[in-house]
Amino acid sequence: MNAEPSLLTFALPEKIHSRHNDRQAIVYVRQSTVRQVEHNRESTLLQYALADRALRLGWRRDQITVIDDDLGRSGASALDRPGFQRLVAEVGLGHVGMVIGIEVSRLARSCRDWHQLLEMCALFDTLIGDADGIYDPSTYNDRLLLGLKGTVT
Repeated sequence: MNAEPSLLTFALPEKIHSRHNDRQAIVYVRQSTVRQVEHNRESTLLQYALADRALRLGWRRDQITVIDDDLGRSGASALDRPGFQRLVAEVGLGHVGMVIGIEVSRLARSCRDWHQLLEMCALFDTLIGDADGIYDPSTYNDRLLLGLKGTVT
């Protein structure tokens, strides 16, 4: 019998539970302008690679959805971003265990849209992940940090 626990056990952040892994992980990919999409391909590729991070965090490939409808669209408002609207709808339907973006500022530039997403994620037990970590918006410290990250970046 192997007494050494699986490395995957140690790699999973304590905030991720089976109730999160039982739902979708949504990778949100966005670049603000068409010029960025055309000339900053490395950033786009890094964002798509977040699907592999979701795999390492315990989601199956068939549970990972990449939303890239907003490539070349500004994050200033959710009105012209069908991908962001789809993301919020999926969270509100309780389908999402975690939203992943390269940095949370990719999700929304508008404080109103950002705080709406935070509220929805808190209500529906959805985690938010970025390059810095995994956050649970239903906890005070994580919500405070996410609020600051969304406002400052």
